[in-house]
Amino acid sequence: MPQFSVIIPVVRINDYIHETVRHLLNLTHQNFEILIFPDAKSEEKFPKTKIIPTGKIGPAEKRTLALQYAEGEILAFLDDDAYPQNDWLSQAAKNFQDPRIAALGGPAISPQDNSLRQKTSGACLASSFWGGIADRYIPGKKKKTVTDWPSVNFLVRKNIFQKIGGFNSQYWPGEDTKFCLDLTRTGGNIIYDPQLIVYHHRRKTLLSHLQQIAGYGLHRGFFAKKFPATSLKLTYFIPSLFVLLLVASPLIGYLAKRVGYIHFLYGNIIILLLYLGGMLWAAIKSAFREKNPLVGLLIIPYMFLTHLVYGVKFLQGLLFIKTLKSKLRR
Repeated sequence: MPQFSVIIPVVRINDYIHETVRHLLNLTHQNFEILIFPDAKSEEKFPKTKIIPTGKIGPAEKRTLALQYAEGEILAFLDDDAYPQNDWLSQAAKNFQDPRIAALGGPAISPQDNSLRQKTSGACLASSFWGGIADRYIPGKKKKTVTDWPSVNFLVRKNIFQKIGGFNSQYWPGEDTKFCLDLTRTGGNIIYDPQLIVYHHRRKTLLSHLQQIAGYGLHRGFFAKKFPATSLKLTYFIPSLFVLLLVASPLIGYLAKRVGYIHFLYGNIIILLLYLGGMLWAAIKSAFREKNPLVGLLIIPYMFLTHLVYGVKFLQGLLFIKTLKSKLRR
């Protein structure tokens, strides 16, 4: 059975790390090591774990340090606020028996003990209505080949990671998108396995949720022009189309009234009703999925603001950003 190196970048050793390590130590597949990369030296000690201080560098750079320290033949990347299901590496080992598989990704599910706002953030991300990719947040129906996967639950053969040179630290968040593009360009494939599950704590407040969404939107908009092979997709444009419709609505209404083209106004009303209907359907589905009607109610303002923020930042990245500067996560 293969040896894994679990790679976790973190600013400092925190409560989430204690939870993550506890779950890792209970995995059914025990042939692994844990590498934690905090900024500063720590006196904490965990079984099967090396804690390696890095100084103040970004998550992408910390993950790439796996090339220097990892002993496993497969690198398993986790975020510091995520923890795996107990068969995580066992399921991964089954997949990697196929030598044609270069990398694996799986869903990052919201934990049941998350707060109401965290569950709402997760439900918003998991809803395909906002234009995101639902399989990233709830298990899909079957395995499939993908071209892009986030590093919160991502495993790759070390020799392939080394061949590509690790993550490009210029892009965060987004270094995983660039890496996946580089991997597929070399002929490697990435398999999505819905049974390869980790649990990912969501943002605790609406503001922090929107800050996360803003980062996603800015980078995806930039990638849509920089790396169109994987990012120039209609799905990613949906929130921006919504923003443009909001901006154009007063003008369309004015022209419809002024010129008499009443069908423009009717068309606007129909689009608005379709949007409200989609929002209501997303709220109902989220309430049932989370078994909490309050999530269904709260997701309505979350979803609207998610569309708005992502749409604006996507357009900014697409139209106005020429280069991206690496930013540390603080």
